[in-house]
Amino acid sequence: MEIKEKILNTMKEANKPLSAGEVEKLLGLDRKDIDKAFKELKKEEAIVSPIRCKWEPANK
Repeated sequence: MEIKEKILNTMKEANKPLSAGEVEKLLGLDRKDIDKAFKELKKEEAIVSPIRCKWEPANK
């Protein structure tokens, strides 16, 4: 499974907006990889930020 898919699945399961740090703790992935995936997900408009520095899937 791709990192972006893991992040999206984790966000959906959490059922609340998550920060990159929270995703890092939940998945145990390297923060650089998470930041890179977040950047790509934002560009693809797959995630949105309802609260500053917190993200959730665009299509819940």
